[in-house]
Amino acid sequence: MTETAASSSKGRPAGKSKTGFFARIALFVRQVIGELKKVVAPTRKELINYTLVVLVFVAIMMLIVTLLDLAFGTGVSWVFGGTGATDR
Repeated sequence: MTETAASSSKGRPAGKSKTGFFARIALFVRQVIGELKKVVAPTRKELINYTLVVLVFVAIMMLIVTLLDLAFGTGVSWVFGGTGATDR
C-alpha cells in the first residue's frame, strides 16, 4: 500500500495525530452528528414487522432451549440414577 493510500481522507499521514484533546472530542461529536443525520426511522409497518420477527425468533429459541434442557436433564437423570429434581 502506498503512503497516499494509507493516509486518512483529510490528507494527513496515518499515525499519531497532532490535534489537541478537545479538538479530537469536537471532531468525534461532529462525526456522530453526521452519522445520526443519515439514520432513517422505520415506518409503522416496518416496525411492527421487525417486532414480530424478533418475538417469533425469541419464541423459537425458548422452545429449543427448553427441549435441550429437558433432554439433558433426562439424560443426566438416567446416567446418574435418577436422583434429583427431575426424578419422576
